[in-house]
Amino acid sequence: MYGRDPWGGPLEINTADSATDDDRSRNLQDLDRAALSSRPLDETQQSWLLGPSGEQKKKKYVDLGCVIVSRKIFIWTVGTLLVSGLLAGLIVLIVKTVPRHHHAKAPPDNYTLALHKALMFFNAQKSGKLPKHNNVSWRGNSCVNDGDPGTMFKDLAGGYYDAGDAIKFNFPQSFAMTLLSWSVIEYSAKYEAAGELAHAKELIKWGADYFLKTFNHTADTITTMVSQVGSGDTSKGSTTPNDHYCWNRPEDIDYKRPVLTTGSCADLASEMAAALAAASIVFKDNKAYSQKLVHGAKTLFAFGRVGGRGLYSAPGSEASVFYNSTSYWDEYVWGAAWMYYATGNNSYLTLATHPTLAKHAGAFWGGPDYGVFSWDNKLAGAQVLLTRLRLFLSPGYPYEEILRTFQNQTSIVMCSYLPIFKSFNRTKGGLIQLNHGRPQPLQYVVNAAFLATLFSDYLDAADTPGWYCGPNFYSTDVLRDFAKFQVDYILGKNPRKMSYVTGFGNHYPKQVHHRGASIPKNKIKYNCKGGWKWRDSKKPNPNIIEGAMVAGPDKKDGFHDVRSNYNYTEPTLAGNAGLVFALVGLSGDKSVGIDKNTIFSAVPPMFPTPPPPPAPWKP
Repeated sequence: MYGRDPWGGPLEINTADSATDDDRSRNLQDLDRAALSSRPLDETQQSWLLGPSGEQKKKKYVDLGCVIVSRKIFIWTVGTLLVSGLLAGLIVLIVKTVPRHHHAKAPPDNYTLALHKALMFFNAQKSGKLPKHNNVSWRGNSCVNDGDPGTMFKDLAGGYYDAGDAIKFNFPQSFAMTLLSWSVIEYSAKYEAAGELAHAKELIKWGADYFLKTFNHTADTITTMVSQVGSGDTSKGSTTPNDHYCWNRPEDIDYKRPVLTTGSCADLASEMAAALAAASIVFKDNKAYSQKLVHGAKTLFAFGRVGGRGLYSAPGSEASVFYNSTSYWDEYVWGAAWMYYATGNNSYLTLATHPTLAKHAGAFWGGPDYGVFSWDNKLAGAQVLLTRLRLFLSPGYPYEEILRTFQNQTSIVMCSYLPIFKSFNRTKGGLIQLNHGRPQPLQYVVNAAFLATLFSDYLDAADTPGWYCGPNFYSTDVLRDFAKFQVDYILGKNPRKMSYVTGFGNHYPKQVHHRGASIPKNKIKYNCKGGWKWRDSKKPNPNIIEGAMVAGPDKKDGFHDVRSNYNYTEPTLAGNAGLVFALVGLSGDKSVGIDKNTIFSAVPPMFPTPPPPPAPWKP
């Protein structure tokens, strides 16, 4: 077969069958070189015809059964895998053998540390048969037979002792439980971060279960309820054994403890209704228990509104001496607000925002005690609680006008807390004198601190950077700074360098006015007068009542650590509840704010009613 060389030379291809592939290859190469010799070619043309010069080495292959691969590639692959395995093993060995240096977790702040202790105070105040893990070694079962035999109030075991005695005053106790519930509703994430959420809820349930015993909670209407268990009347030199005359451990009480009831108590009924309503929100995931609390709250609030109008602390009663209530209108506003949040029933909101109730509660007039939130006057707290509704739900007409008024009044109260306005005096050490220099100031201070913290968190959650005091604008940080300064004073940053929370810090009161803490647990039962030697002892209490906030210093920053002087050294349930609220609000990371939605769980979607049209024009 002949072909034509593309560059002009003849090309003969030998296609004999007897020629081998190698012979043909050599013949072609010889012909190509012969053709090249007859005509000069450039390098590219030569490479096309001749290809690479010299003999090519034969490639070696490895048969893997399912595939054939180059031996060189196979060796490289296996080698790479072996080296990688060795390196990985070496790294693992190093990681396991070299000591690990963990970054130390940031220690809890002082507010969190104090919170742990402040909650333990409630464990020390429990009455009745205590749970197994109460964690107060010197406390035991006490007053398990409280009650009035032969009546519906035969079982009143449980609840909390009010202070350094063993009386159960249901009015301030209800207020304390309302505050604990409110703090959990707002700051559940902070409680969780501190590891105290379950503990706080257990304390609330302990109080709520007791309250359900103090009236017929299964009925829709009632005519009476328990206001107090125990007695402290020592007037006219009485020597009758009771909770004030005697000084002995609650576990050793063997004298009669009277049960006091009342049928006229709008203040007490409304406050206890608020406590149960708030607790029902805390336990909303336990539907049966939550509904039980709501039903009880409805019964109590109806009793206070319809059949029980009047003050629980009637003139001449023990309550008028120890926890005298000055009005029930503030409890109406406060209780109605909580009832609305617990039920979503607009009738409660209508009541809470009724101008007449607000007027009687003192919302439109000032006075020296305006803005002082306490177990007696709930107005400042109620206005903050209802301001929350306006900030986050904006219910509009017909509630907007009064809610705006409540928010304006709340802003004024917050301004009054600031030192620049001098609405309240301060000690040289900076402690605000909300009770105007009278004894036991700290319970009012912590309430103002938590209200300021909470209001600032409300504004932050509403993307509002601050509020106005007249023409001047103040950031929310100013409120937190106020709260921090006051709480820091209580925790030890004061002229005496003393912590007024027992067990916190190195220098705190050692002679707390508290029967259980002052008598050793030594298997000796001291009778009514037998404990007097411990009351009058100059030695520190043998038991530290962890987290108890004492009554506090005087208006000159002075403090007398004397057991018999209760105006300095006695703690109370209501005071510690405010302390807990202030501490949890300030604890942890500021970015972890309030829970905006939980409190509105029972509130239905709001569709504001349009305002009525203006009156027809007349000439």
